[in-house]
Amino acid sequence: MKNDYYMLVNSKVLPEVFNGVIIAKELLALGKAANISKAVKIAGISRSAYYKYKDFVFRYEFDNRHEVTLSAVLSDRAGVFSAMTAVLSKYGANIITVNQNKPISGAASVTLTVRTDTAKISASELLSQLKSVDGIISIKEVL
Repeated sequence: MKNDYYMLVNSKVLPEVFNGVIIAKELLALGKAANISKAVKIAGISRSAYYKYKDFVFRYEFDNRHEVTLSAVLSDRAGVFSAMTAVLSKYGANIITVNQNKPISGAASVTLTVRTDTAKISASELLSQLKSVDGIISIKEVL
């Protein structure tokens, strides 16, 4: 048997049950259905179909937003993170997520996901600008 793999398929060619599973999952996640029984009833699918496909069917929304994930190591000094975000703001990039670890040996690792569709410069130019910020020990794009 082949290894599992993912396929990106337009929902128009799939059986309607898959869309029902997505709807049921969203109803539960948004609190619009109190339990699975109510969610599947609203979505028009059976509980067995829900349980059969719930771990295998996911919504993928394609849009034209450009996102870049950056991994940085920052000096453990006041103002370094602020200086980094100031550069992002200056060029119109929008921070979506931030994950920062506690400093060890005077440095802290930070991972940021940044929207660049509103940026005034390209992602590579933005990365170049960030590399010049005092206190950023290293920074790179994570692919």
